[in-house]
Amino acid sequence: MSQFKIQSTKTPSGSQPTAIKKLVQGIKTGHTYQTLLGVTGSGKTYTIAHVIEQIQKPTLILAHNKTLAAQLAQEYRELFPNNAVHYFVSYYDYYQPEAYVASSDTYIEKEAMINQEIERLRHATTQSLLSRKDVIVVASVSAIYGLGNPIEYAKGNISLKVGMKLQKEAVMRSLIGAFFERTNMDLLSGTFRVIGSYLEIMPTNEEMIYRLSFSGGILQQITQIHATTREIIKENLTSYLLFPAKHFVTSKEERERAVQDIKQELKERIKMLEAYGESKAIERERLKRRTKQDIALIQEIGYCNGIENYSRHFEHRKAGEPPHTLLSYFPKNKKGEPDFLTVIDESHITIPQLGGMYAGDRSRKETLVEYGFRLPSAIDNRPLTFDEFNARVGMLVYVSATPGTYELEKSGKNNIVEQIIRPTGLVDPVVDVYPVTADKTKKYEGQVKHFITEAKKEITKKGRVLVTTLTKKSAEDLSAYIKEAGLETTYLHSDIKTIERIEILTNFRRGTFDVLVGVNLLREGLDLPEVTLVAILDGDKEGFLRNERSLIQTIGRAARNVDGRVIIYADIETESLRKAIHETSRRRALQIEYNEKHNITPTTIIKNIEDITDQLQKKHTSTLHTLLKTDAERFAQDPKALLKEKREEMEEAVARMDFETAALIRDELYALEGTPKKKKMKKRFR
Repeated sequence: MSQFKIQSTKTPSGSQPTAIKKLVQGIKTGHTYQTLLGVTGSGKTYTIAHVIEQIQKPTLILAHNKTLAAQLAQEYRELFPNNAVHYFVSYYDYYQPEAYVASSDTYIEKEAMINQEIERLRHATTQSLLSRKDVIVVASVSAIYGLGNPIEYAKGNISLKVGMKLQKEAVMRSLIGAFFERTNMDLLSGTFRVIGSYLEIMPTNEEMIYRLSFSGGILQQITQIHATTREIIKENLTSYLLFPAKHFVTSKEERERAVQDIKQELKERIKMLEAYGESKAIERERLKRRTKQDIALIQEIGYCNGIENYSRHFEHRKAGEPPHTLLSYFPKNKKGEPDFLTVIDESHITIPQLGGMYAGDRSRKETLVEYGFRLPSAIDNRPLTFDEFNARVGMLVYVSATPGTYELEKSGKNNIVEQIIRPTGLVDPVVDVYPVTADKTKKYEGQVKHFITEAKKEITKKGRVLVTTLTKKSAEDLSAYIKEAGLETTYLHSDIKTIERIEILTNFRRGTFDVLVGVNLLREGLDLPEVTLVAILDGDKEGFLRNERSLIQTIGRAARNVDGRVIIYADIETESLRKAIHETSRRRALQIEYNEKHNITPTTIIKNIEDITDQLQKKHTSTLHTLLKTDAERFAQDPKALLKEKREEMEEAVARMDFETAALIRDELYALEGTPKKKKMKKRFR
């Protein structure tokens, strides 16, 4: 079995050695709840990595948004390159849940756009959890939503071994039973095709093709092939374990049993609604029509829109019984207790988020049930309650620079581990306060113009600048205004899609632009050591974004650079502002004292500028080089024919919405043509 092993030239320093020792001792002596109170830039991730290495247990790390989760996943991958580190978040780029607004008699149908790459990462996560022990999963709140029974998921796997008696047709039947789809076109995730005596399969967890060769009723060979270049990666695999293409795995018999249960529930619900007479006639007929239509689709094609609302019946759960989630895939000990470590990052934000999911979901579902849009069992398609979550996780470590009351009370005074001293010697930034309002008598033009002047100073010194506003619209408007002032900038808020957010932050670090404007997303967990100035507009507007905890976190964004400083714009000194500046000054004094005692000269944190999307780009570049090498000879012989063929392939990829392949072929065309046609061609499939 593989062991967790950190690969790093660094060694723990500052407060880290003491924090690691205390946390490990707490876990080994059975303390369920501990809190790591670590200031921004003190290396909390590195500390947790050493805890994982010492306790050698699978670990779940929960983050409160997808951007932070991606950043943490990349950091842990760098520290544990030989272990399985996975990224597990919601696979929806866009999600509008089904809802009904009674006051306006408005029904809102569910709309969703699934990100196939994130879905692949989710499958890779669950398959690793079921097949190995050295697994770290960095997840969002998606971890507490329904995922399907891990026992059925594991039972549905297909074990393939060279030399076993196996007919090609039998494998095809098994694949269809495991929810793979047959195709005659190019393979996509979760599909297979037949080519002569070969059977080619693309699993859901990786972009590889597995070719099975049969002869005389025997599986003769298993070959791993690159999905795009068709390059042979491994020619003679002795075995391969193939997991189902969907997390929700049910047999035909189980589906029929579920349908009978749905029919019975419908019968009982209709009888209940009939007791209300004509006052519920519309709801009664609506429910009957919608449910019977769903049943017909399930029986005919095994699926219907909103099938997740019947998950209780498919999984044979009792009313009120919680669903299976990602937590169900983690290991248990012989007593049936969770046998893994759970780390809740930025716990003061993540804990309330975990606790709030259930109530909001239930309220929406109850309205749908009341007005005849769904059966009562739809309510059991839900996230876990906070108590159910706590019952399903192992030892807990809360991580935050400003832990909430809940974490502190749960941990108790003896299990709060402070990590105040930064190994780099970096001190908390100096905080200056300037007015929001312009003052002509002092030739002060107000917060925005003053900020732009200060930002230009930092950019001249090659620094980066963060500025926070109170609303998404003000972030967009400020970004536009800053551009007019001649600075390269963009904004970041919750409307920006997951992968795009990660790319924006990476480009910001690389210097593609110098000023990043945001709202709440700039407050938590952004590891941006290039930032030398953080500006907080309207700092005296008391509320969630300008309370003591929020201000301390935002100020901390400037604590990773030796030249970091903070400007807060405020006309009055609020209680939150006073406390945040006082706590920052206290921490600054402690670090300066430590530096003087140990003769430490503060140094800016140096980190590789790479994120989870860079892996995709590297793969893209490597594949492009292989394609160019393969096609170079053909291009020399007949360039027009090859270019025509490539354009047709690109258009075909676009037609089937395989934009990754289309982009790859597009870039090959650019390289082969060597002409300035890039913009025109790009419009073809945007």
